Amino acid sequence: MRYSAEHKEQTRTRVILAAGQVFRKEGYGGAGIDALTKAAGVTNGAFYGHFKSKREAFRTAVVAGMEELRQGIAALKTEQPRDWLKSFVSYYLGYKRTCDLGESCALPALSADVMRADDETRRCYTEELERLTAEIASGLTNEGSQHSPEDRALLLLALLAGGATLARAVSDEALSERIAHLVTEQAMHNGLSQETQSGT
Repeated sequence: MRYSAEHKEQTRTRVILAAGQVFRKEGYGGAGIDALTKAAGVTNGAFYGHFKSKREAFRTAVVAGMEELRQGIAALKTEQPRDWLKSFVSYYLGYKRTCDLGESCALPALSADVMRADDETRRCYTEELERLTAEIASGLTNEGSQHSPEDRALLLLALLAGGATLARAVSDEALSERIAHLVTEQAMHNGLSQETQSGT
């Protein structure tokens, strides 16, 4: 039986989504092909029909996760032009910090595995990080800061990813909340919310 191009694309999308969830939850080393195919509801043959290896599936999941984050930020900038950054930080250190690990943000969840990945995966990650940085920076101005919008965008991403990682890792809920509060406060203190282009 021959499947349509649309069906194949839907299957590929489902595999990428499932792979992203499994890699976030189990890590690259803990996610075997069987776990990936089971989560996606496909056979091994179908999996290899879309990806040559687990490494390629991981790379694709990383890119998809980073792009999902970038699109989410772009949507917030359109929907809430004056408060998009405040809403983003709140969402990131609220829901994205406490949701199931499989649904967490790709940036903190997958970066450690990217550090150990092949050069091609790291190159793709770097390109996506630059796109993500540019998306955030386009909503910031140069006013009132010694750092460029691009540098402040990188700082924000580092604060959020690092903060979310620490907050998830600790077993003490009160400490997790404290970390989230401090990171949020620092992000706002750096003028990241008050200096959006659309809000000036």
